[in-house]
Amino acid sequence: MTARRSSWIAAFLAALSCAACAGRDEPDRAPAGRADPATLTADTATVATPLSLPGQLYVEHDTWVYARSAGVVESLLVDLGSEVRAGDLLAQLESTDQTIAFQQTDIAYDNARRDVERTRTLARTHMVSAADSERSELEFRRADLGRQQARRNLALTRLSAPFAGVVAARSAVRAGRLVAPGDSLFRITALAPLRVAVHVPEAAARGIGVGSAGSVTGMEGSVARARVIRASPSVDAASGTREFVLELAAGSRMRPGGGVTVRLGGERRTVVAVPAAALADSGYVLVWQEGRTTLRAVTLGARLPDGRLEVTSGLSAGERVVPARR
Repeated sequence: MTARRSSWIAAFLAALSCAACAGRDEPDRAPAGRADPATLTADTATVATPLSLPGQLYVEHDTWVYARSAGVVESLLVDLGSEVRAGDLLAQLESTDQTIAFQQTDIAYDNARRDVERTRTLARTHMVSAADSERSELEFRRADLGRQQARRNLALTRLSAPFAGVVAARSAVRAGRLVAPGDSLFRITALAPLRVAVHVPEAAARGIGVGSAGSVTGMEGSVARARVIRASPSVDAASGTREFVLELAAGSRMRPGGGVTVRLGGERRTVVAVPAAALADSGYVLVWQEGRTTLRAVTLGARLPDGRLEVTSGLSAGERVVPARR
């Protein structure tokens, strides 16, 4: 048996002895001339309890990639769960007709360019009429626009990732099938930065603003630091709340769409607190009252920033406690 346990058993027996004497007319008091033991006082403290608000993670970059021209799917290069970078090719439509059209307009552009250059040279020596010069310039601009349109039509046969992320969903389209403009093929979702929007009651929103720190807890128990990046300047009349958007710190393993609990700000309340030295390992304290000690069980809450312990039950503010021997 350790010395610590022995000392607390002795204290417990002493407390029982004092309790047995309670039925006498006069309780036992400290002998005359005996000094009171050094004690610690249970005091009050004001703490801020963070608000716990439900939310759902999301990312700003989350979109469907859809066909912007009609065509037959030639190949699909990614599947569900594939990670992609911005500009990566996702699917290719048949592009033979578009390639031929672009080559034709490219030839027409070169011819028009050479013609307009000759006309400009002759115009400087006044060897060509103004009407011929204007017609040459017009044909050159028309050829340039035709080539730009053909280049775009060819580019639309390539479906590329608009940003880095992961393929979160894909349609049932397969190679060899015809697609029409507007048909969705892939959903690309960025994995970061993760954000969550919460609605805070008006009274509790005081003191919360852009830059305020918070934390986000996932369904599996993982916790990530977060910071308010946007705050609504007004209160929603229907719900009496303000919207705050938090961004999670980099490195979180949480995923977009997951349900989370956001802890933000705090509601101020007054609690009873004692120094940690007042508590025994077994969760008891020795209360000094009317010249004697009483062994009393207490229920603890959170540890306060100054190192003291919150006591939720078993002790009142102002009571004196004999420090535990450690």
